[in-house]
Amino acid sequence: MPSSHTLNIGILAHVDAGKTSLTERLLFDSGAIGRLGSVDAGDTCTDTGALERLRGITIRSAVASFTVGEVRINLIDTPGHADFIAEVERALGVLDGAVLLLSAVEGVQARTRVLMKTLRRLRLPTLLFVNKIDRTGARDEALLADIRRLLAPVPVPMTSVTGLGTARAGSVPYDLEDPLIRARIAETVAEADESVLAQLVGAAPGGQAQEDGPLTADRLRAALAARTADGSLHPVYFGSALGGQGVGALVEGIVRLLPPAPAGTGTEPRGTVFAVHQPPHGERTAHVRLYDGELRPRQQITLHRTGADGAAASVTGRITSLEVIGRPPGDTGPLTAGNIAVLRGLPGIRTGDRLGPADDTAAGPALFGSPTLETLVRARRPARAAALRGALLTLADQDPLLQARPAPDGATSVLLHGEVQKEILAATLHQEYGIEAEFTPSRVVCVERPSGVGEACQEIARFGHTGPWATVGLRVEPGARGSGPVFTYETELGALPHGFHQAIEETALATLQCGPQGLAVTDCRVVLTRSGFIGPVSTAGDFRTVTGPVLRRALERAGTRVYEPYHAFEAEVPLTALAAVTARLAALGAELAETSGGVHSWLVSGAVPARHVQEIQRRLPGLTHGEGVWMSYPSGDRPVRRGGGG
Repeated sequence: MPSSHTLNIGILAHVDAGKTSLTERLLFDSGAIGRLGSVDAGDTCTDTGALERLRGITIRSAVASFTVGEVRINLIDTPGHADFIAEVERALGVLDGAVLLLSAVEGVQARTRVLMKTLRRLRLPTLLFVNKIDRTGARDEALLADIRRLLAPVPVPMTSVTGLGTARAGSVPYDLEDPLIRARIAETVAEADESVLAQLVGAAPGGQAQEDGPLTADRLRAALAARTADGSLHPVYFGSALGGQGVGALVEGIVRLLPPAPAGTGTEPRGTVFAVHQPPHGERTAHVRLYDGELRPRQQITLHRTGADGAAASVTGRITSLEVIGRPPGDTGPLTAGNIAVLRGLPGIRTGDRLGPADDTAAGPALFGSPTLETLVRARRPARAAALRGALLTLADQDPLLQARPAPDGATSVLLHGEVQKEILAATLHQEYGIEAEFTPSRVVCVERPSGVGEACQEIARFGHTGPWATVGLRVEPGARGSGPVFTYETELGALPHGFHQAIEETALATLQCGPQGLAVTDCRVVLTRSGFIGPVSTAGDFRTVTGPVLRRALERAGTRVYEPYHAFEAEVPLTALAAVTARLAALGAELAETSGGVHSWLVSGAVPARHVQEIQRRLPGLTHGEGVWMSYPSGDRPVRRGGGG
């Protein structure tokens, strides 16, 4: 058994594949909990929220811990529904490895493929667990072929199945001490490991290698661990989370094949806040993964973040209490590198905050696209409008991708990933905050970007002046894609008092929320080119009054173009349905990139406007006689075509 270390493991899957059930089974079998919870009964360990128990789905990432020998395993149970992809994104950033679940009945589902693409792109070590082998219709060999074709090119089965698809189904680990089994598994491992291939090619009869000695079980395990660690191959385990079959073999694979959290190399604390929870009228808590250094109670720390407008910010506070996940209650030891803790006492802490140097990029770029839907939220009782906005801002603090901002007529604009997220948000507002809210139908979020450069200026009229006492000149120009709105200066530093500068910048960024075509303007630079004031007469209010109209004139002169969100897609369709599907996609404005396959089915890939995704998902079953598989995910935006719309 490996020496003492910590593993931070994520459990990911398509919705209803059994993530939470597997988490319960792992905790129960290891002795971490004394009773096996049930999703149907609503008494699982990780789904603690009332809505999670009611709906039987995971909404927020939860962390639980158990030990195997001297190895501590922190399990992060993530949502499976696509609407809560922000939770999955944050979890991936703090993992050492992952377990990706598939159903032995439903097989490789669209969401599974999206997750696997991301895991492979990150080269995050991943084990596959094929759940529900005791269900009617369960598959093994055929499913392995699908995994190889659709998920990962080198899946390595580590268990066999008996009684497949029956209540008597069992999972039997392959014994690597058996020469025949070892040779068969080695053939698959050799696809990803040249040293194993060399031993197989140079092997003498009886399995003896001519040069390097025999390919022993230990050598094969070492190769499996090395190639799992670098993402070249993926061990596959068959079993049942509810019945417990195959779970023991999976645990052994987690301990033996997934690399431990790397030891910290620095003394300064460095980490990531990946989850924040704050019940109404309750204390805010934050889950932090630490990469370097140590954290202790009463320690003062500084957290860094990047706002929605791209501006850097920081907040300093003192930890009042610290609970390291997996340690016994009352253990007051420090949080060390590689571990996760729950922090208290930091009211300003937010999801995504980074602990360490201000320029630390450990958090990395977003893995999934930003929300593409917008809805307007209003309180049914107007007297609750302020409470509604406060609740939405609190929830947005816990989920940065749930962006909330004021909208006309006292409403609040909220960006979402999908309709289920809207339902959950409405239920949360009602159950946790006592607010009944009304939501407008969701619409796809489009943005404006400057087409060129535009300038405008308003001067103080020295004689007979009747307007604001402020001179403001602004230039608008296109910025780098993804840079957001950026405000900068060409005027001499100190030419204006700080309060006047702040008034100009804040007003400019607020004005960009509604461009010439009524949409938010992004990826642009607003440059202050001229400024002036008159002694004690000018006020910050003068600069706020002038800045908006000047910027709007500059935007009109620059011109803007509307961009709408797109989804990258892959559609697997029967051989006979290719023409009908591609014709429908083309009619919906899709850009077809590649069509491959042609033996068993066609795989069509490309990009389609996000506003048409639901329609093609509705039409695909009819076009393919129920055999089509659709997978799509946000992939940026593109100019709206003339004649199109948002």
